[in-house]
Amino acid sequence: MLRAHLVIYGRVQGVGFRAFVIREARALGLGGRVRNRGDGAVEIDAEGERAALEQLAAAVRRGPIAARVERVEENMSEGPARHRDFHSA
Repeated sequence: MLRAHLVIYGRVQGVGFRAFVIREARALGLGGRVRNRGDGAVEIDAEGERAALEQLAAAVRRGPIAARVERVEENMSEGPARHRDFHSA
């Protein structure tokens, strides 16, 4: 299973970013989780097909209308599936 770990920096908390990520990820058929971090960033662990993960990464670079994404850190890896659905942690 291919996994993406994304950390999104900018104005990404308090603007509906997690709900946006959940909608996008579920529409793409991905499993995983999204959470707010204490440093103001949003962290995503997603797993699924490469094309879907790439679409999610492109979507979070845009973000919802109220967000301002300044930077995205992205790491891909492979391993066994850990999630059945996509949720907020």
